Amino acid sequence: MRPQSLELAQQLLGFNTINPPGNETDCMQFFAAWLAAHGFDVSLSHFGEGRTNLIAQLPGSAAGKPLAFTGHLDTVPLGNQPWQQDPFGSDIVGDRLYGRGASDMKAAIAAFALACVQHHALITAGRGVVLMITGGEETGCDGAKAMIAAGKLPDVGALIVGEPTANYPVIGHKGALWLRCETRGKTAHGAMPELGINAIYLAADALGKIRHFSPGAPHPLMKQPTLNVGRIEGGLNINSVPDRTAFDVDIRSAPNLQHATIRQQLSALLGEEVTLTTLVDLPAVLSSEANQWIQSVYQRCQPLFDQPLEAKVVPYFTDASLLLPALGNPPCIILGPGEPTMAHQTDEYCLLSRLAEAEKLYGDLIEDFHQR
Repeated sequence: MRPQSLELAQQLLGFNTINPPGNETDCMQFFAAWLAAHGFDVSLSHFGEGRTNLIAQLPGSAAGKPLAFTGHLDTVPLGNQPWQQDPFGSDIVGDRLYGRGASDMKAAIAAFALACVQHHALITAGRGVVLMITGGEETGCDGAKAMIAAGKLPDVGALIVGEPTANYPVIGHKGALWLRCETRGKTAHGAMPELGINAIYLAADALGKIRHFSPGAPHPLMKQPTLNVGRIEGGLNINSVPDRTAFDVDIRSAPNLQHATIRQQLSALLGEEVTLTTLVDLPAVLSSEANQWIQSVYQRCQPLFDQPLEAKVVPYFTDASLLLPALGNPPCIILGPGEPTMAHQTDEYCLLSRLAEAEKLYGDLIEDFHQR
């Protein structure tokens, strides 16, 4: 028996929302119309040409803060490898639903939206539900930033992030600090390099230092923080001394580390010849396992796994980095049907069996929340 949310998932996958440029508006408008037709109060907001966020609510009649779900509709590019399946065709082969964004994370959005519709009466008699659907997550949570800046976020009692976890409850994720490091030299003719200052050489010296830089001490759950130089560019032509070089650094941190401190230490290491610019600054997320609601989520998830559940975190970032502080830091769980290993991959897929599990799991969590 196929998941009831499959049709909606396929419809969402049919939209090309690759970021950059994003172009989430058409997909978001379709989803907004679907939600409105199923009784949600829907508000769309734009944060650039073709860029859109959505907040949808099923208000409750009982006292207390609502349950919130969040997800993003933008996806990463297709990559250079050819796809065997149509990335926007939502093809089904066996137990696999293919498409860019199937695991990360349109299937999850379909599953929690449908679960809300299935439990409409319980939600409206209880404390309500809020869906916060963003664009621009893949390039540094741009949509979440715009949503927060708009100042329309409600208070919520708990937050579920539908990122891919294969339905395993995850209590946190690493933070992300992306820095651009720039060196400036002096241009000259390539045949007379002694008259210039080579910015590439300056960058090479900086890279030698940064390669062995440690962002800080390990965390009990998130282990060692990581650093990766992911991009470098410099020079205009082969026969000139380059007067500018830039390289981008991706640091993944943990709650025990302060990004301002990491940046300061790195700046001191590299010296005055390197200018640092912050591109992305997203704090780590970690909820307490002891929280009563987190424990109730564990109880619902446990039957899906043979071994006892353990505290688990993921290395990727989510919109929760920014949404949680703006929402007053409610308990948060990252939980979605997508396969973590399929995120950003060629021929990305989500298992239909996982989607069906998530549909029921989200429904169970809605029931638990509104019967507390």
